[in-house]
Amino acid sequence: MSTQSETIFIFGASGHAKVVIDLVEREGRYAIGGLFDDNQALWGQEIFGYQVLGGQEALNKHEIVLLIAIGDNATRHRLSTVFQRQGFSFAQATHPSASISRGVTIGQGSVVMAGVVINADTNIGEHVIINTSASVDHDCVVGETAHIAPGVHLCGGVRIGERTLAGAGSTVIPNIRVGCDVVIGAGATVVENVPDHVLVAGTPARIVKRI
Repeated sequence: MSTQSETIFIFGASGHAKVVIDLVEREGRYAIGGLFDDNQALWGQEIFGYQVLGGQEALNKHEIVLLIAIGDNATRHRLSTVFQRQGFSFAQATHPSASISRGVTIGQGSVVMAGVVINADTNIGEHVIINTSASVDHDCVVGETAHIAPGVHLCGGVRIGERTLAGAGSTVIPNIRVGCDVVIGAGATVVENVPDHVLVAGTPARIVKRI
């Protein structure tokens, strides 16, 4: 006997939303009821057959579950805070090709993309993006609204702060602490702890500037 999937709505209608739509469809836990985006130029358009229904003012919190498909960490953080205060609830979606080990927790609003590996006893916070083919090893902690970009490797025991971006192809060696609101440049190798609000780049990674 078939069961009806829960309907969710996606906030965001850009390139990142296309990946999220595909993820949700492949996982099969949810039906997508439509998209929302604050860009008025997108209203009424369709992406992969789903209509952009309007912006924030068009949302109805009654019986609506959201998934925020916004790649920018600061914007995703701001929207998640606003929507949570307004009483919305959030979905969590994981691509069926991802490998999720025992003891892993993944917060509401987070998305785990194709080819990801998350190993034992790792804690992924709320509204986090674990992007295509990234690996997060055992006992890591990834803070709220962080983004682990495609091809990133976090070794065991790493802690990533809130709203931090680990750029594509970067590596963080075991037991490193990376602060909040940090940008790790693409391809960087992080070998020592990183404070809050800095951009680091290179191999080994060094602080380039405060942000």
